[in-house]
This record gives sequence, structure tokens and C-alpha cells, in this order.
Amino acid sequence: MTAERWGILRVPEDEDTETKTYFSPDRIPNMTTEDESDESGRRSGLESTPETTVEPVSSAAADGTTDRSATASAETVSDPSDAFQALGNETRMGILDTMLERTDETETGVTFSELFEASTVDTSAGFAYHLEQLVGPYLAKDGDEHYELTYAGRKIARAIATGAYTRRVDHPPISLAESCPFCGEQSLAAQATDNVVAVACENCDRSLLRLGFPPSGLESHGESFPDAFDRHHRHRLGLMAEGVCPECSGEISSELVRTAPSTDDALPSEFEEHVQAAFDCEVCGTEVRCPVSLAFLDRPEVVSLYHDHGRNVRDRPIWNVGHEWTETILSEEPLAVRVVVELEGDVLALYVDERLDVVDVQRSETNASTSEGAADAAA
Repeated sequence: MTAERWGILRVPEDEDTETKTYFSPDRIPNMTTEDESDESGRRSGLESTPETTVEPVSSAAADGTTDRSATASAETVSDPSDAFQALGNETRMGILDTMLERTDETETGVTFSELFEASTVDTSAGFAYHLEQLVGPYLAKDGDEHYELTYAGRKIARAIATGAYTRRVDHPPISLAESCPFCGEQSLAAQATDNVVAVACENCDRSLLRLGFPPSGLESHGESFPDAFDRHHRHRLGLMAEGVCPECSGEISSELVRTAPSTDDALPSEFEEHVQAAFDCEVCGTEVRCPVSLAFLDRPEVVSLYHDHGRNVRDRPIWNVGHEWTETILSEEPLAVRVVVELEGDVLALYVDERLDVVDVQRSETNASTSEGAADAAA
């Protein structure tokens, strides 16, 4: 399965501009110095495995009461082929469309008569046959007269409404205000082809990202679709960073990975030693690779830093969050990075382990900022 991918946003700072005082190996789990070559030195206390696992017996299990923390039960109500076969008819698609329109208008469900009148079927008997084929997976009967959409019914009806399976939308390039993180020129453009948005530089011909976007979003937002596209995928990234798949709500696993060799564009040599954040859904297989910085845009410490300087981190789009963000590799085995945000001499450093967990946060002022402040005070 092809992962959704972002380009690299920014190369780590030069060696002599790094703030090495922020890194304290003894404070960072899963980070080792180069001279720690023994296996015990590389093992993290967070990864230690107990020799024996004892499952406690809850008091609820002992006395027969209901255990509210028990695992949810699941039941397969139909085979996928049978479930989708029930949708293979224009009349049934029309029923789901009508149900979606009428559901928000009533709290009691939709009657047979209302559904029949909204259809183009000539006889009520023929319509009743098609209606019954949807009952179960997509419709539920509330009493003898009313029908309601099931969860699956709502998902299918909304997918039809968005045109995800029925419409292809292309949009010509829209110039973007941000500069290219590769060449620095203000020549970025967003273009949609077959419901996929690509952000690329027209000066250096490098691609920053290619991600899907619902046709309904492209149609309804028109020339402002890049803004909606940014908010859409920023929200998806936030969910994945919290461990929830935006496609199926399944569990997301996350880790630091080396930049994939299959990246569409050959990266400049200064980007060869770089890592990305990798998110993978263990249920539906959704995969995303992106710059590490994008995984932490919504962290309270980051939001607070921007707020303290009269800025909003959401004002910068995901294709270029700004020159104030840098990433530096601190450890190879296991991978660990430092993500730094610097605003007007105010420095926030996030220390990230191989599982994309922030294991330490430090905020300080640079020497230059402190010196300037002292000079101003003396004046």
C-alpha cells in the first residue's frame, strides 16, 4: 500500500548553531551517546519486559458483577460481498440518499410512504422489495412504520453525497503565499488532479506533498481549497498523533523512520540524513509519512510559545510551517531527534524517541536574546 507522503520541510541547523546545552542523555530515555555500544546501554527502561505477567482477578469477576472495562464484543452481520451487493441498484441508492436528507428533518424516522413518494418506482410492491434489501446492514426499522439509517447506512450515504466514488474533480494551480522550503523562492502552487492535491514548487520542480481531498471539498471551496485542504489534513495528522486513525478510528502505531528511498523527488544532499514521522493503522492499513515537526503542531507547549509571541501556529500551513522549526538527529540506534522551535530568541526544544513520544521538553532564551535584553536595560 502506498503511503501518503510529505516532503522534508527544513534541514537541521548547522553544527555551530546547534544549542547543544539542551541535550542531556541521562534525562532522555531511549537515547544513547556514541560510546555506549553495549546492549544494556541501548535498552530503554521504558522497553523493559517483565519475566512474568500476572493477570489480576478483578473484584467484579469474583462477585459476578458486570466488568465495565471488559473488551467490546464484535459480530460479523454479513459478508462484505453480500453487504455491497445490496447496494447494486439505483433505487436502493436513491433510498439511502433520501434517508440522509430526511433524517435531519425528523426525530421519528422516515415512513414507507415518504420514501416511496420520493422514488421513481412505479409500484409500491417493487419499491418494498428494494427497501427490504437494505434493512439490516443499512436501515433499521423503528416499529412498523419508520426507518432509520444504521451506522453503515450513514457512512455509505455520506460517501455518496461527497462524490468520493462518483465524481472526479480537477483544479488548475493556485499560487500559495508561502516560500519553497527547498529553494526559498515564493513559487509554490497547489493543484488538484483526480481528487488528489499536490503542492509543488514551480521554480525548482520539487514536490512537497500529494494527498487526497474529497471532491466535495474541492467543489465547495473553489479557489480557496488550499486553506480547507490544510485544515483537513492538519486535523487528520492531529488524530494520528493521538493514536487514532482518521479513516476507521482504529489504533495507529507511530515511529521515527529514515526518509523513504521511494520519495518522489530526489532530495538535495543536505537532506539525505533526515528522518520522518511514520503513522500506520493496524486495522485499515492507512499509512502516512511526514516531517517530524508536523506531529507536534498542536502540543500545548508549542501553542503556548506562539501565543506568547502574539502568533497562531495554525496560521502556517502544513507544507511550510516556517523557518523557525528545525530537526536534529541525536541518536541512530535507536532513532531519536530534537525538534526545535525558535521565535525571537525564545527556544522550545522537544526531545522525541523512536516511537514519537516526547520524552523531554525544555524552553529557554538564546544567549543573543539575553545579551540584547541586557543591552536594552543598560541603555
